[in-house]
Amino acid sequence: MSVINTTIKPFKASAFKNGKFIDITEKDVLGKWAVFFFYPADFTFVCPTELGDVADHYAELQKLGVEVFSVSTDTHFVHKAWHDASDTIAKIQYTMIGDPTWEISNNFEVLRADQGLANRGTFIIDPQGVIQSVEITAEGIGRNAEEMMRKIKAAQYVASHPGEVCPAKWEEGAKTLAPSLDLVGKI
Repeated sequence: MSVINTTIKPFKASAFKNGKFIDITEKDVLGKWAVFFFYPADFTFVCPTELGDVADHYAELQKLGVEVFSVSTDTHFVHKAWHDASDTIAKIQYTMIGDPTWEISNNFEVLRADQGLANRGTFIIDPQGVIQSVEITAEGIGRNAEEMMRKIKAAQYVASHPGEVCPAKWEEGAKTLAPSLDLVGKI
């Protein structure tokens, strides 16, 4: 079953952010755009390249009103240790959620229970807590923060312009479509 267009499920977890441990629930996500960025494990190979890429775009994401939550099945203690040990991870300012109980990974349907790890999954969530975009890749395929940002901008545009949709490769400022009977078979 797809989680697209569903509301995020309740959760409670501990996280690491800006040198502190914090508690977080689904209520902390509501009221703003959010990205949940699942990855298999701390202290690995592809994961730090992805999290570092998102960190490099975090200021721009903040300007778009988007909060980022990275999630792995590691604990918040491991997130802190990784943050302290890696120059790439040290630049992260967004929330790093620990999911050792697998609750959040199960909620988003990305858990590989036989391994206790999450798949690489990116979820764009609107301010009402509804999942607007889902991307899941195999463990060896890293994601691109610029493409994630393009999708966020498209989701935000569609949300603020009812009756319009963003075509393939849409970039901010490009022409959109207004679906109608007149367009059928003409695109």
